[in-house]
Amino acid sequence: MPRKLPFSAKRKKQQLRDRRERKRGDAPAGPASGPGSRSGSGERGGDGPPGDPPAEPPGPPRRHDPGRFRLQLGGPRAEALERRRRRAQEELLEPLPESALELDPDSIYGPGLDFPRRPPWSFGMSPEELRAREEAAFGHFLQALGQPGASGASGASGASGASGASGELAPFEHNLETWRQLWRVLDMSDIVLLIADARHPALSVPPALAAHVTRDLGKGLVLVLNKVDLTPPAVAVAWSHLLSRFAPARVVPFSSAPAPPAPPEPGLQKKPKPRGGRWGRAVGPRLLLEACEDIVGGAVDLSSWRARLERAEQRGEGQQQQEEEEEPPGEAEEEEDEDEDEEGAAAPPPRQWQRYRHGVLTLGCVGLPNAGKSSVLNALLGRPAVGVSRAPGRTRYFQTHFLARSVRLCDCPGLVFPSRAPPELQVLAGVYPIAQLQDPYSAVGFLGSRLALPPLLQLRPPSGAGWTAWELCEAWAEKRGYKTARAARNDVARAANGILRLAAEGRLRLCMTPPGYSAHKGTRNPPKKKPQKNSLKKAKKS
Repeated sequence: MPRKLPFSAKRKKQQLRDRRERKRGDAPAGPASGPGSRSGSGERGGDGPPGDPPAEPPGPPRRHDPGRFRLQLGGPRAEALERRRRRAQEELLEPLPESALELDPDSIYGPGLDFPRRPPWSFGMSPEELRAREEAAFGHFLQALGQPGASGASGASGASGASGASGELAPFEHNLETWRQLWRVLDMSDIVLLIADARHPALSVPPALAAHVTRDLGKGLVLVLNKVDLTPPAVAVAWSHLLSRFAPARVVPFSSAPAPPAPPEPGLQKKPKPRGGRWGRAVGPRLLLEACEDIVGGAVDLSSWRARLERAEQRGEGQQQQEEEEEPPGEAEEEEDEDEDEEGAAAPPPRQWQRYRHGVLTLGCVGLPNAGKSSVLNALLGRPAVGVSRAPGRTRYFQTHFLARSVRLCDCPGLVFPSRAPPELQVLAGVYPIAQLQDPYSAVGFLGSRLALPPLLQLRPPSGAGWTAWELCEAWAEKRGYKTARAARNDVARAANGILRLAAEGRLRLCMTPPGYSAHKGTRNPPKKKPQKNSLKKAKKS
C-alpha cells in the first residue's frame, strides 16, 4: 500500500468544497485537485489513473459565489500605507479642544454627492437585460465620481487609508449586489427606518437618501437614533434637534439592549455582562409605533402592534420570551427566498408601487454597516430572529419578518454611501472589519488626539517626549501581554486592533457633537443649525 502524502487542513476544506460543487452540478473541482490531493479520482479507488481529475460533463454556470455579497471598499496603495505607518511612529499626538468633536453633516455629505439609483425597467425585460442595464448604470455612476470599476475594487482590508481615486471621497461600497438589496428594500417599503448610530449620526444620515425616499418615492422616513445608551443625554437631544431639519422625517431615540440606569464612569467602561431575554428590554419601540401611526394616519390597523407592546410591558421578560417562541399561526412569515433573489430569476416588485398593499405596513431598515439595523429588528420582534455580529457585513441580503398581522419588517444589508468623511472616523464607527485593516494606527491616532487614552487605559509614561499612535499601541501591548510568536516583541498590530474594538463596542466612548455644541454647552435651548438653502434640492438634482 503506497504511503499517503501529507494532507493539510486547507486542502481538506478545498476537497469538501469541491465535493459540494460536484453534487450540485456546478463547476469542476478547483486547483486543489491534482497530484498529491485526495480530491482527485485516485481518492479511495477511483476509476481513472492516479492523480488525474475525473472527466465531468460541463454543467450549468456556477450559481454559488461565497464572495458575492462581501464588502468591496476602495483601499490605499502600498506607498500610502508606508507613509501612514511612518507618521504614526514619528508624529506626536496633541490633545485637541472639545470643539474638535463637532461634526458638521454638510462637510460629510456635501452637494453633488449621490448614491446609485436603480435604472428604469419593465416586466418585458429578461433577467440578463435587466442585469446588464443595472451594471451599466452602476458603471456610469462610478465613472462620474472618478472611481475604478466595480470589478477592480479591492476588499475592505485597506479601508482605513487614503480616499478613492478622486483624492476627496472616502471609501464607499463598490459591490453592485449590495446596492441591489437596497433598491429592493426601498421598493417594497412603505416607511423607511434610517438607522443611525447616536455617537456619530452625521455619518449615518445621507441627505441624498433622505431626499430620494421622501420626495422621489413619496414614502415616510423615520430617523432612528440607535445606541443612545452610549451617548450623554444632552448630546442625543442636540442631535435630535439638528436632524429635525429633515422636515418630513421623525426622530426616534432607540436602544436595543440598554444598560441599567447608572451614570457612565469617566474611565474605561466595563464590558456588559450578557443577560437572558435582553431583546425584551428595548427602549424606543413605543415611540416608533407613535411615529408610524402619525405617518399612516389610520390607513392601516396597527392595533395588533400596540397590543403586542402592551402585553410585553405587563408581563415579565421570561413570559414575553416564551410567548415569542410560541407564536400563533399567521403571526410570523418565512423569510424571502434567498436563491431567487441571488439569481435574479424572480420577478422584482412592480414599478407601480401600491401603498399598504393587502393592508400590511412594511418597515424597511436601512443604514451603514454596524449601525444596529438587525439589533433594532430583533428588539422589535422580542427574539433573536436575525443574526447579529460585532463585525460589519453580517447581513448579506434582505430578509423579511412579520412583527404583527399588519406589520412587516425588512432588514437590509449595511451600505457605505459616498461621502467626504475622515476614513479614521469610519473605522471608529465600525464600518470596516477591524481584523482586516492594514493601517489601524491612523485611527488610533485620531482617537488618541480626542480622548485621553493613557489615563483611561492606565498606561505607563511615554518613553520619549510625548505619545505617538505607535507608542500608545506598544504600551497597550505591554500591559495586555501581546507578544509576537517568534521574536517575542510587542504585538503592536494586535494592540491597535484591541483599542479600536474598545471604541467600537462603546467602552471607549467617542461621541461626536453637533456644530456649536461646545460653545452652547449647558444652555437650556441648544442652537438649531439652519439648513442650507436647497441642500436637499441639490442632492435630488445630483
